[in-house]
Amino acid sequence: MSLELRLSGKTAIVTGGSAGIGLATAKALYSEGVNVAIAARNPERLENAVSAIQSLPSQGAKVIAISADLTQAESIEKVVSTTLQQFSQIDILINNAGSARAGSFLDLADEAFIDAWNLKLLGYIRLVRAVVPHLQSRRDGRIVNIIGGAGRTPRPSFLPGGTTNAALLNFTKGISKELAQYNIRINAISPGATATERAERLAEQNAQIRGVSVEQIKAESLQAIPLGRIAQPEEIAALALFLVSDFAASITGTEIIVDGGQTPGV
Repeated sequence: MSLELRLSGKTAIVTGGSAGIGLATAKALYSEGVNVAIAARNPERLENAVSAIQSLPSQGAKVIAISADLTQAESIEKVVSTTLQQFSQIDILINNAGSARAGSFLDLADEAFIDAWNLKLLGYIRLVRAVVPHLQSRRDGRIVNIIGGAGRTPRPSFLPGGTTNAALLNFTKGISKELAQYNIRINAISPGATATERAERLAEQNAQIRGVSVEQIKAESLQAIPLGRIAQPEEIAALALFLVSDFAASITGTEIIVDGGQTPGV
């Protein structure tokens, strides 16, 4: 059968929407007829992202860009209020903005951890808190937190990101029970190696830590994946669309790992 996602007319906020998984998800939502507000720090990259999204066929959807530093609480309010001013409603939140440095533990200052926690952990939590009252009023809401495999499988060279991701898994599963009474579903996607600019930067940082080439880091990463391929941002976007559709109406508090079979354990 053909999957009809029936998302047309809804409104979504996508953070980190100017590149990588965020941009791929914003494009996919827009193509399904969803009004999209993309938020990121860099105005120029946001402008380019809007142009790329608007070049796609849509079902009458609109896209707006909101320049915001999501480490700041006032920027969270700006994202939500601007979206409501433009579209009068919020139905979907895709939390995707986040970055963390790779590095040897003894070489990482407190700031490496604090920066990661402020942007991704507190950024996600604050956005959920900000949109939930609007989702409650509609008795319907769909939230997807893009987290990452390091929350489940810690890596010694990626502790700022790993601790952030582990905390977000705890938050997602914990808050899902409170939100369920309002028909608000919240789920997590944890991508493994994905073809993004951010993955390129992490490969470069890991290569520097170990004193080897970037090509060696990439080859080792690929060798560790049973399927022998890294994920594309569009694959993560497709899963996000499924999770915010009514086909996933009974799925909440769940983490779905997309890593080619790499994560050990159950």
